[in-house]
Amino acid sequence: MSLNRPDPLLTAAQLLLFFFIGVLGLCAALVAISVPATVIFQDRILAEVAAKGVPTSPELIGALLMILTCVFAIMALGVCFMELLRRIVRTVGTGDPFIPENAERLSRMGWIGVAAHLVMLPLGGVAMWLMQLVEDTPAAEDIKFDLDFGLDFSGILLILILFILARVFRKGAEMREDLEGTV
Repeated sequence: MSLNRPDPLLTAAQLLLFFFIGVLGLCAALVAISVPATVIFQDRILAEVAAKGVPTSPELIGALLMILTCVFAIMALGVCFMELLRRIVRTVGTGDPFIPENAERLSRMGWIGVAAHLVMLPLGGVAMWLMQLVEDTPAAEDIKFDLDFGLDFSGILLILILFILARVFRKGAEMREDLEGTV
């Protein structure tokens, strides 16, 4: 009987993480391409927006660029987060998760969560400004989404859990080193 049989849950987790990394990476690349495209085609964009009855100004292109930049940053942070998680899952699969690298990975994941929350602040502000700009125009009927940029308590809880788990893994790695040193 083999003790190193592949765990179907870990295999599924790795496949899902690989898929999510690919999708987020592709979306981030598309958003990154749209930033210079917005600058190049800003006259066409402003004409299209004006045709919808929305007042246009040079600030509108700046706001769109800020939104695209923030969305790109959040997606890039998501790729980094998922990649760190994938590496942790891989160490679990090898049977050696309590290593200092995983403690560092969990800590970095916590800081990625903090950074993503900070990026949401300007994104929310610009999105609210754009919604106010559009709200009394015929284009408001075409735009149906809810802006919810309040405090995300589940996200804050996840960040706290990641930092605590980083300490747990750090302590577990230290205890294991002490145990190996005494044997």
